[in-house]
Amino acid sequence: MESEERFNTNPTGQKGTRSEIKNSKATVRLPMLLGITLAGGMLIGATFFGGTKSLNNIGRGYTKYREILQLIENNYVDTVNTDELVDFSITKMLEKLDPHTAYMNPQDAVAARSQLEGGFDGIGVEFNIYKDTVYVVTPLAGGPSEAAGIQSGDKIIKVDETALAGKKIENSAVFKALRGKRGTPVKLTILRKNDKEPKVFTITRDRIPTYSVDAAYMVDGKTGYIKVNRFSETTYDEFKTALTALKAQGMTQLLMDLRNNPGGYMDRATSIADEFIAGNKMLVYTDGKDNRYDRQTFARIAGQFEEGPLIVLLDEGSASASEIVAGALQDHDRALIAGRRSFGKGLVQMPVTLSDGSELRLTISRYYTPSGRSIQKPYVPGQEGDYEKDLEQRSKRGEYYIADSIKNDPKLKFKTDGGRVVYGGGGITPDYFIPRDSTWQTSYLVRLYGKNIIREFAMEYTNDNRKKLEKMPFAEFDRSVVINDEELAKLVKDATAEGIKFNEKEYNRSKNYIRTQIKALVARAIYQKNNKGGQNNEFFRVIGESDDTYQKALKLFDRADKLEHGTFTYNAPEKK
Repeated sequence: MESEERFNTNPTGQKGTRSEIKNSKATVRLPMLLGITLAGGMLIGATFFGGTKSLNNIGRGYTKYREILQLIENNYVDTVNTDELVDFSITKMLEKLDPHTAYMNPQDAVAARSQLEGGFDGIGVEFNIYKDTVYVVTPLAGGPSEAAGIQSGDKIIKVDETALAGKKIENSAVFKALRGKRGTPVKLTILRKNDKEPKVFTITRDRIPTYSVDAAYMVDGKTGYIKVNRFSETTYDEFKTALTALKAQGMTQLLMDLRNNPGGYMDRATSIADEFIAGNKMLVYTDGKDNRYDRQTFARIAGQFEEGPLIVLLDEGSASASEIVAGALQDHDRALIAGRRSFGKGLVQMPVTLSDGSELRLTISRYYTPSGRSIQKPYVPGQEGDYEKDLEQRSKRGEYYIADSIKNDPKLKFKTDGGRVVYGGGGITPDYFIPRDSTWQTSYLVRLYGKNIIREFAMEYTNDNRKKLEKMPFAEFDRSVVINDEELAKLVKDATAEGIKFNEKEYNRSKNYIRTQIKALVARAIYQKNNKGGQNNEFFRVIGESDDTYQKALKLFDRADKLEHGTFTYNAPEKK
């Protein structure tokens, strides 16, 4: 499933002698990194690169690189794509550095930046490609598609005169067709369920905001829940709005969910941490090759929730800016960290847009938590494969299921403000370990997701029952809507028709999870338009009913209260 704002995973030369390489797009950027670095040195001064010797080394590299590419262009036996050679050589060169220094071609750079921007121009639909057809999952609340009358389940047959169907249709083609400059019209040909003839809608594109706070609601009379999916341009503003609303509803304790949050902008992360930490305590500091990229960030405002029990949920998908927030709160004994050890990314990248629109994300420093911990997990330059297998190795060691499997380096021992022992060198270790619940995970379930059976079934169920469901308050929906065995039998039948062999044992293991997923997707389709700021509160309320980590975390507020009052003394992680 995709939405317009998201993109949940690149001249043929000629033979001759002594001829110059053409001024194509590729050849202009042949010495891309070295050339730009050299030019920067000329402007900024030799000290920036370590002196005249460094400049001479770069100059020799520049010359050698250009010579080799020119020889290939002029003399190599076969024709070559110089663009691909340049991209490949840059990528291989960066592999000798750290795992997070990266190069992206112009297309990938645009897609990556869009994940952190506050919005895009388009028609405002979330879509899904299923059986070679583009389906509308939901029109985004307040967007031009909703205003025009587009509905969940609509099939987009054509955009203007371009057909959107067939085995070769890809997300990128749909993005290209639907996006465009705000104020421009686009004509959608829609086939709606039970209609024999398609309908034509003319929609004027507009600015569609993107959101990073997935949910913000009251669990009970005193407990708030906020889920943040990334740290984008708008995250802090979204978070402040959510926090204010929950406090107005009587919130006195908060569960903040940063699971599977890969990070984003550091300043948004520190601003959120500042909402919880009183005084002018340090939040994070960075250390680079020299003092150009050394920064110290301190709390500076009177935050909205500097007192009150606070729990932060982490897992192995929580990285970078998520770890900055969790590290600061843990070091100052302000929050109970629960869940599993975080990813372990403690390197800071500077994005540099290159002349052709491609982007270099260059690691310029390491960040450290207030106690002095580096959260970056170990790596060996040039051995990126081992680094990428770290999460797989954690699973093999049993770390997702047994607290004692977390092996912290005793040499990297630090202490919080209150004297509790914490560790550096590989992610944030939780104060309270909650194992992964894998009882419902089966191969049969994976195949259902692979064929999109669950989402498609939920969409059909929604459309078949929409009139009745839209009249229900959520409390009634949550109480009365049950995806029964008869409904699930229809899903199994659909799966079998799609070539998924039925496995009764695995189906029974996954049945309750499938039931909850369908109900949650239906809740989102019915109630999302009632939420502000793009939140999916009803979806997460339903998911939470079977989310083991969420349910266990809600029982930890007595420990979080003790931590806040200085009577919580055990070291991370607690043995269950």
